[in-house]
Amino acid sequence: MKRQEVVSQSRREFITNTGRLAAASALAGMMLPQVHAAGSDTIKIALVGCGGRGTGAAVNALSTKTDVKLVAMADTFADSLESSLGAIQKECKDRVDVPKERRFTGLDAYQKAIESGVDLVLFCSPPGFRPVHFEAAVKAGKHVFMEKPVATDAPGVRRIMAANQVAKQKNLAVAVGHHLRHEVKHREAIKRIHDGAIGELTFLRAYFNSTGVWIRPRRPEQSEMQYQVRNWYYFNWLSGDHIVEQHVHDIDVCNWMAQGHPAEAEGMGGRQVRVGKDVGEIYDHHAVEFTYPNGVKAFSYCRHIPGCWDAFSEHAHGTKGHVDIEGHGTSTLYVAGQAPKRWNRGPDGHQIEMDEFLAAIAAGRPYNEADRGAESTMTAIMGRMATYSGQIVKWKDAIQSQLDLTPKNLAWDAETLVKPSADGTYACAIPGVTKAW
Repeated sequence: MKRQEVVSQSRREFITNTGRLAAASALAGMMLPQVHAAGSDTIKIALVGCGGRGTGAAVNALSTKTDVKLVAMADTFADSLESSLGAIQKECKDRVDVPKERRFTGLDAYQKAIESGVDLVLFCSPPGFRPVHFEAAVKAGKHVFMEKPVATDAPGVRRIMAANQVAKQKNLAVAVGHHLRHEVKHREAIKRIHDGAIGELTFLRAYFNSTGVWIRPRRPEQSEMQYQVRNWYYFNWLSGDHIVEQHVHDIDVCNWMAQGHPAEAEGMGGRQVRVGKDVGEIYDHHAVEFTYPNGVKAFSYCRHIPGCWDAFSEHAHGTKGHVDIEGHGTSTLYVAGQAPKRWNRGPDGHQIEMDEFLAAIAAGRPYNEADRGAESTMTAIMGRMATYSGQIVKWKDAIQSQLDLTPKNLAWDAETLVKPSADGTYACAIPGVTKAW
């Protein structure tokens, strides 16, 4: 079977295996709806999730040449919202109009933001909330920017894919926060890969190694749900583990290079230094070997351990040469017998993505990254399944997994899927050595 045939089959399997998807090819060339309120050309924006990335996404959106205004904000916690609002106003004061009546807090704040008369919603809350938030926005006919990853489990990925079919039918624009897809250095280098500059791909490498992230100490008045949402990064139902939450950037680049998703994964991981009651249940290191349908391997490594080698990069090796891409640096093409060719990073991909996305909405051009975002999220989830279980995990089994990590009742006093033991530590909420995942 030829390489392109393998790639096409891989993509067809992904769409088919979601189970609830409908064909939307006839809609691809249709124009987007004119949704701007009251006949205005101004695109009214709501921000849902007011942490660091949400604040950054809002500033990116308000820094475009498109006529936009931030008119609503929502977060589970009021202090996060107010801090974010202050930071956004400092950068983009003339494009912010968020009075107290359009500042929404609580676990249902997203719905109030969607219903506040906006055209576009930026979803930057913990990814465990993403499927239900996206479904609600699509139902209400809103354009959507959603940060990666788009889910933390396979049922969530399937919900995203199904909702996106409705988004396509409604001609809604949807962007996913894979900013590396918009970086000059990535686009230039990967175009050369696809054009055959390094020959046939033989293997890929990807790294996201760093020292770690913040910890917010538990307060006596907090419920378990409040504590976990404050420390969302350390709980699988909210973050998906750092292989899903962060390393998905590099995994997405591997899929881009390979032009499809892997057929299977195997790997290992664990908790070397991330132990104790303050760091939840996720692993601090993962090493995964992905195998694509044409036999190409991708070696994926991510780690949060202080004092070790830090790396954020992707690498492609072929029969004629190789490509090295530094996440926030340069990309270099090496071909035997030729001088290396380098590309600088150029403008920040976060800004380029938002510029392109909002320009498409304003012009009524089709724009949709959700299927691709779901594919990369599911690849990272499959990697987590492999490291947690110690098994070889097939894509066809992973995408059909029924393990839903989301608590049945999203309320501040609700029980969550994982509770601390008597000594205050957590055990992993995902079954480790069973086929249930």
